[in-house]
Amino acid sequence: MSKDETSAFYDGNAETYASRERRLPTARLDALLAALPSGANILELGCGGGQDSAYMLEKGFDVTPTDGSSELAKQAEKLIGRPVTVMRFQDLETVDTFDGVWAEASLLHVPRGELPDVFTRIHRALKAGAPLHASFKSGEAEGHDGLGRYYNYPSATWLTECLSSGGWRDIALSEADGGGYDGKPTRWLFVTTRK
Repeated sequence: MSKDETSAFYDGNAETYASRERRLPTARLDALLAALPSGANILELGCGGGQDSAYMLEKGFDVTPTDGSSELAKQAEKLIGRPVTVMRFQDLETVDTFDGVWAEASLLHVPRGELPDVFTRIHRALKAGAPLHASFKSGEAEGHDGLGRYYNYPSATWLTECLSSGGWRDIALSEADGGGYDGKPTRWLFVTTRK
């Protein structure tokens, strides 16, 4: 399944996916928000159903939500009551604009060969010293899940090297066992870093 087919999965299952039972990652959200000034401008990459954007908006932050799926973007707009930009990560062109980037369980769909460029684009979009939070399903080789969605499945070492070579600093990784939409046990990688 190509990345376009991954987007097609989200387009075709947007309402079900957006309305699923999902526990907000409040500890990770709060950690990012605590590192930012009040009212900071946050770019959310891959907002899905919009729950994380809604949480950040409730806390008084200025959120720019984006998603690669036009149908998921519509679902998020219903929840948060503001426009969601339909955009692939590879099309991010903003420069020195955002105080932080939130990319929970989204960059994991970027083909491995394109991930360094996407990290460069995110780096360029952030203001000096601004943080990025991202999460990935851990693994050793790219592949597909049981629903046919593409994942880059990086190891902690691979991800650290990718970020280090891209000029990111203060890279911190943690791992935890959890699950996902497919109901399968998942080893998650969480990364925070700064421009």
